[in-house]
Amino acid sequence: MSNKGNLIDLSKLSRGEAMEMKKLGILSDENTILESAYPEIHKERPPVEKFDVQVPQVLNNAFDYQKPSSFSRALRLDLGEYRVLLISGTASMNEDGKPEHAGDFRAQLWRTYRNITSLLSEEGMSWHDVVRTTNYLRDIERDYGEFNKIRTTFFTWLKLDPLPASTGIQARLCWDPLLVEIEAYAICKIN
Repeated sequence: MSNKGNLIDLSKLSRGEAMEMKKLGILSDENTILESAYPEIHKERPPVEKFDVQVPQVLNNAFDYQKPSSFSRALRLDLGEYRVLLISGTASMNEDGKPEHAGDFRAQLWRTYRNITSLLSEEGMSWHDVVRTTNYLRDIERDYGEFNKIRTTFFTWLKLDPLPASTGIQARLCWDPLLVEIEAYAICKIN
């Protein structure tokens, strides 16, 4: 099996890691990565078809970071008459995979909105299709007031009514320069 995507040093596995990986069918008794088997359940019922959404002119793919990260920027699901877009946590990242506007919370939030807008647009959607956001702020006590002013201004400018359901959470984000990250869920009817 190819080791592409294997970022784990197999010589440094704890006994517990090796045991759990073996029980998952990932690791052989000789501590080598095994070839993955297609799950039996999907031989009779294929999984929902998923489509990776990318906008490389604005935001790079997470696996292209200097330290690869294993997630899609967004996944599109076509479910009969409806299209669902699941946008992963998105922050103030540029097309080279580098954080933008270090230390400037407001500029980071606007760049985050631009990145999400680009992902929505790539699939023929807009913020009017967004039904839920989860907002992660590094320091919610310090930044929530500014966050809410900008979000309210942006959503008012877009004339969103009703507003998306939303949750705000204080969280340590994946990179130190990042101060805000947003994930979004959008649904639209396919013509």
